[in-house]
Amino acid sequence: MDKYSFLNAAHTAYFAQLYDEYLINPDRIEPSWRAFFQGFDFGMESAHEGDLVVEHQGSSVTVPDNVKKEFQVVKLIDAYRSRGHLFTRTNPVRERRNYEPKLDIQNFGLSNEDLGKEFDSGELIGIGKATLQNIIDHLKMVYCESIGVEYMYIRKPDEVKWIQNWLHQNNNHAKFNENQKKQILKKLNEAVSFESFLHTKYVGQKRFSLEGNESLIPGLDALIENAADKGVNQFVLGMAHRGRLNVLTNIFGKPVTDIFSEFDGKDYEQDIFDGDVKYHLGYTSKRKTDNGNDININIVPNPSHLETVGAVVEGIARAKQDMHTPNDMSKTLPIVLHGDAAVAGQGIVYEVVQMAQLEAYKTGGTIHVVVNNQVGFTTNYLDARSSTYCTDIAKVTLSPVLHVNADDAEAVVHAMNFALDYRMEFGRDVFIDLLGYRKYGHNEGDEPMFTQPQLYKAIKKHKNSRDIYADKLLKEGLINKDHVKNLEKSYKEGLEEELESSRKKENTIITPFMQDEWEGYHTATEDKMMEKVPTGVNREVLEKITNTISQLPEDRNFIRKIKKIVEVRQTMFDKDELDWAMGEHLAYGSLMLEGYNIRMSGQDVERGTFSHRHAVVKSENQEQEFILHNNLDATGKFEIYNSHLSEYGVVGFEYGYALARPKTLTIWEAQFGDFSNGAQIMIDQYISAGEDKWKNQNGLVMLLPHGYEGQGAEHSSARPERYLQLCARDNMFVANCTTPANMFHLLRRQMVVDYRKPLIVFTPKSLLRLPAAVSKVEEFENGHFQEIIDSDAGDSAFAKAKTLVFTSGKFYYDLLEYRKENNRNDVAIVRIEQLFPLPVNQIQEIIKNYGSEDIVWAQEEPRNMGAYAHLLLHMPETRNWRVCSRNMYAAPATGSATRSKLRHSKVIEDVFNNNK
Repeated sequence: MDKYSFLNAAHTAYFAQLYDEYLINPDRIEPSWRAFFQGFDFGMESAHEGDLVVEHQGSSVTVPDNVKKEFQVVKLIDAYRSRGHLFTRTNPVRERRNYEPKLDIQNFGLSNEDLGKEFDSGELIGIGKATLQNIIDHLKMVYCESIGVEYMYIRKPDEVKWIQNWLHQNNNHAKFNENQKKQILKKLNEAVSFESFLHTKYVGQKRFSLEGNESLIPGLDALIENAADKGVNQFVLGMAHRGRLNVLTNIFGKPVTDIFSEFDGKDYEQDIFDGDVKYHLGYTSKRKTDNGNDININIVPNPSHLETVGAVVEGIARAKQDMHTPNDMSKTLPIVLHGDAAVAGQGIVYEVVQMAQLEAYKTGGTIHVVVNNQVGFTTNYLDARSSTYCTDIAKVTLSPVLHVNADDAEAVVHAMNFALDYRMEFGRDVFIDLLGYRKYGHNEGDEPMFTQPQLYKAIKKHKNSRDIYADKLLKEGLINKDHVKNLEKSYKEGLEEELESSRKKENTIITPFMQDEWEGYHTATEDKMMEKVPTGVNREVLEKITNTISQLPEDRNFIRKIKKIVEVRQTMFDKDELDWAMGEHLAYGSLMLEGYNIRMSGQDVERGTFSHRHAVVKSENQEQEFILHNNLDATGKFEIYNSHLSEYGVVGFEYGYALARPKTLTIWEAQFGDFSNGAQIMIDQYISAGEDKWKNQNGLVMLLPHGYEGQGAEHSSARPERYLQLCARDNMFVANCTTPANMFHLLRRQMVVDYRKPLIVFTPKSLLRLPAAVSKVEEFENGHFQEIIDSDAGDSAFAKAKTLVFTSGKFYYDLLEYRKENNRNDVAIVRIEQLFPLPVNQIQEIIKNYGSEDIVWAQEEPRNMGAYAHLLLHMPETRNWRVCSRNMYAAPATGSATRSKLRHSKVIEDVFNNNK
């Protein structure tokens, strides 16, 4: 008997549903059916005509023609879902490329004779039993008009089904009422009129206009309004320069008087502030939505490095979530606007996208919007990427992508609504590719005809999206001919009034970003940064912390080495010899007890690259994680995360986190110090210059392992010279500590002051376990951070030292060892613990006290690296010092351990040779 004789029954709708589920996710189908469908697919690939016989487990099954046709229609539906986006009308100014194979029905074993036949497969797309022609018409409307959708690569059937159900409502076309349509037109008019006004008033000035993608404005307006209705009350938006002024004005409500002042090039109100170009500035706005919801919206300041801001956005969003609604990420919405060339070309995008579902960095889903000009500066899109779409990065996290014709304003708003609903439903990223054009060149003084003559001939003839939409509403009878003229006239009259008002102001005032989070904090000059800040902690508190972090849960098993590492913490305290790890642990614990949170991330930070920290310990059998600091019964919380293998993205994230949460000690640790050069853009653009450009304080701590132990060029130097070159006036702290206690005080100072500065610390490697590099408990109880440590002061043996050596960091211990071994009491050694702000007065006082004629600067780095050039810049008299260092080299260190020791020894000998 034919095992599948039931195929002759009339229940083709059931078979179609089952086959559709098989195409989406074969593993969810009962094995015998799965095997049958596999045989069917194989048979269909072999022949489309005649009887289709499927061989399965020794049985031959003849598939009835009506069932075969039904399956072929299902295949057609599946093809539209998977490939319909390749055949859309989403490009307003270019002919789209041809893709093969097309979606012709002949490619699916169907013919024109089948167009009038009814198929149960119509139920799969929500239209019930329908003719093939109706099914095709519906599929074209859903997948091949102004919105192209990519989603079939998503591996979660529930998400796929949700997307399909959403898309098939109204054939994936917007259904707006009269008020909604008029609101879209109003925002389009604002976008268009704002740009034309600036174009008239500030001829030739750079503004990076939005023209060609003006529908972004009604799209963002609808997104924010609808998100607020769904409970979102915090918005964090990041974008580059294209259209930024338009967004600031028409979405954030930044006073146009301020923007006009920026265009007029007025000086800033503050003397100690350099500011930035107008299309880089951030802004925070509190307002009510049209439905009365209170929202806080932030546009993050950004440099010209395009996609850099995305990482910062995610960090700010996560900080807000942790601070306001730690159990509900949906209340804060990150929105990142990209350029088409940048989203495809910049590696930072991949780093940030990979954060989306990681415990340390997830933000409950980001809405990514690509403002697609179809050209990057002067580079055609075909030269800007290898992928089909600029948004193909979305597939890394299986995020849906909607490609939208920017001329179709309703489609843009519809796509935004999809993105919002999807994000709120699944807490995942979603991408919108807004295909428009760039009306002018890269900037308004550029000539695009040089490089894209054909494209710009088409653009010159092209109507803007406002006028296109106005024509549509005119045909629908919703507006009259004068409606747009009146809108434009009213809007521009308001701009004229604001322009007149702005020109009465003498200076430009830059509004601080996220003012609420920074209430109670003040800006600090170098004098303030050099003040002594008491940071000692009572012994009882130190004992409590030590006792807590020295006890593992008794009901869990741990490997022997972990037990010893944890137990020895108490032993060290009792013996009054605390190592570097204890210095850190006591700083974190004491701050937690004072109400501060600790957040640390980086590659392998939970254990520490050099296995010194063990902030997270894991049970042996279940690998259950324990952070012993969180047993302190403190109001503060300790969070520490191993990051993915990223520097640029993670440093940007942590900078953003620190920007939004100044009461949290936010730390990023490099695996090795020089690995931070992968984040150089973030360091240059945000960390070193953010306060000067944007009035943004930030207390991010960067721990950079540094020290020459013969491990090669990439594992020796944290490149201190690079950070020191960035130091100016009062922009950050740079330190190179030599004792656990001083590190303890340094970390505590970072939080207890009423201002925030980035802190760069060159942390040790070999000193982590060096017996000499320990501190007594009393050093933690009393005092403050020491910018300079002169251990020889007061020792009569060194009172008349002929040579006075200044050095920094781990090299001190190398010099100290040589001095002891060679009984060289004629050489005094002083450690400069803080390299910036450089404690010039203290250095000069020490020189005066010793009276030595031979003053030495000693460093283990090559002379063209390290702190030597920094000393020359900030303390000119150091040019008269004797310098002992490696010679100048291109690489920081040699790869040969033997050669490294010889060079190291030579520098040490040079330090002491002058006295022989």
